[in-house]
Amino acid sequence: MVTMLDVSLRAGVSKATVSRVLNGTGQVKESTRNQVFKAMEELDYRPNFLARSLANRTSNSIGLVVSSFDGFYFGRLLQQASRQAELHGKQLIVTDGHDTPEREELAVQMLADRRCDAIILYTRFMSEKAILTLIDATPMPLIIINRELFQAHDKCVFFEQQDAAFQAVDYLITQHHRDIACITAPIHTPTGKARLMGYRKALEKHGIRWDPAKVKYGDSTMTRGYELCQQMLQEGVKFSALFACNDDMALGASKAIWQAGLRIPQDISLFGFDDAPSARWLEPGLSTVYLPIDNMITTAIDQAIKLVNNEQIAAIPPFTGTLVLRESVAAGPGSKA
Repeated sequence: MVTMLDVSLRAGVSKATVSRVLNGTGQVKESTRNQVFKAMEELDYRPNFLARSLANRTSNSIGLVVSSFDGFYFGRLLQQASRQAELHGKQLIVTDGHDTPEREELAVQMLADRRCDAIILYTRFMSEKAILTLIDATPMPLIIINRELFQAHDKCVFFEQQDAAFQAVDYLITQHHRDIACITAPIHTPTGKARLMGYRKALEKHGIRWDPAKVKYGDSTMTRGYELCQQMLQEGVKFSALFACNDDMALGASKAIWQAGLRIPQDISLFGFDDAPSARWLEPGLSTVYLPIDNMITTAIDQAIKLVNNEQIAAIPPFTGTLVLRESVAAGPGSKA
């Protein structure tokens, strides 16, 4: 049976260094970490996590609660989370919060019962008060993704949703669009509210009147994007650009525009959000907002590991979006004036 000593000899490092790599503790250079993993692979070494857990009174695992397993967004998040947990020598245990505060809380409690070293919670619906109560009640470090917590800035990783939506709509206005429609993300979520507020702030900045007829409340699916865009067109709502608060709804809207005999971007410019893989393959390519979910989950796990190791932590600056400009936006009617 291959032992930790065998791995240390193959990697040319001490047994203590191998232990630090496997446990994700202490300072280890990236090149040294890679040497250890390479030696483990060459020797087909499989660490006995159960024995280590009993000896260290730790599960050597990171728990992750996500809102849903659907879609590219959470697929990207899970892939990066698994990779980052491995780098710290931890196993990743993932469970679904089923998009309800009650199920999210139960999922956290289940992971706590399994003695995960730390837990990451991606929540859409839980109130700030409930989150803070849960942080206090959870015996291990709990890091929150997708929510800004004013009373726990060092335990939250969040994205500037409102600012990113503002940038997207502001860009459309600088392209001489003044009649801009919006299909929102689920409006009962903080994300939905923030993106709609970004849309409103951009209009306000440029002195454009808010028109309720130009706003439809979506659910982030292609089907609803299609139905709501079709509804606006049938109602005779005048708009030269459409801001859809996620790419799936933008893709659905594109079909409604095409079926109405209109062209993108010649008749209607289209802007999405999230930079889904499908955005670049739409014809024409969809302008959208890139959301750095990979960096966010990496940061969340790194922060959790610091807490597990009793290291000093600081508040995490908010993540920001990047406009990805493709061919779905053209100059608006105002450019001809």
